[in-house]
Amino acid sequence: MREIEIGQVATSYARTRDDIPASLMDSLYTRGIFFDGKSIADIGCGTGALTRKMAMRKAKVVGVEPSKDLLENANALNRLKNYTIPYQQGTAEDTGLEGSNYDIVTVMRAWHQFDRPKAIKEIKRILKTKGMLIVIDSMFLSGSATVDKTSQVLTNLVNGGLMPNELKTDSQRINGFPVVWFDEWQKQGFEMIDFYKLNYSVNFTKDEWLDGVESIRLEVEGQNKLRKELAALLPNEESYQIPYACNVCILKLIK
Repeated sequence: MREIEIGQVATSYARTRDDIPASLMDSLYTRGIFFDGKSIADIGCGTGALTRKMAMRKAKVVGVEPSKDLLENANALNRLKNYTIPYQQGTAEDTGLEGSNYDIVTVMRAWHQFDRPKAIKEIKRILKTKGMLIVIDSMFLSGSATVDKTSQVLTNLVNGGLMPNELKTDSQRINGFPVVWFDEWQKQGFEMIDFYKLNYSVNFTKDEWLDGVESIRLEVEGQNKLRKELAALLPNEESYQIPYACNVCILKLIK
């Protein structure tokens, strides 16, 4: 995973990326994913939003994140909310975790940033036999003026070459996941158990929305251009209600 000026956006990231849908944990439970007593590694954990959800359900979870700034936020939230979740600096390709030790590996909003072949190899190393990999992503959906204007600006940045290559994934997708991901998982011994979508919405002020889209890992020039153009385009409303989809893929290591 490459770190692109993440220190500059760590605070806004912490404020705007804790938008996990309330239905996520229940949806996993109904599919037979239980957290109580399980050893879990949350890779690319950011400020620990998902680790805290799992710790609340008595998981033995550790968060791995390459950014020192985001880890500082995660540890500050530990202290503020009385958690004792261990966090450590590491990447998906080199977690620094003990081998064959984890029942579940989770990745939320980060898989597209990994060197995927190396990350899969590392995840297989740290998982127990027949362990689970849960890959979660979310995206805002079309259907509101705020989203449509934001999407147009992002498209212009892509066309202008201001979006890093790792954010440009294959155009053929299933529920937002590039088809190539499924081929890679299957070839490396992961069997897909379930793949589903949860619809939800998040309320943002204008500043929160601008902070959130700025935390997309664009080059610095792209971040500045994105914020400036959106600030001019979007109305000064008290609150934007943004439709989202949370896509969840549950995989089991079978070889």
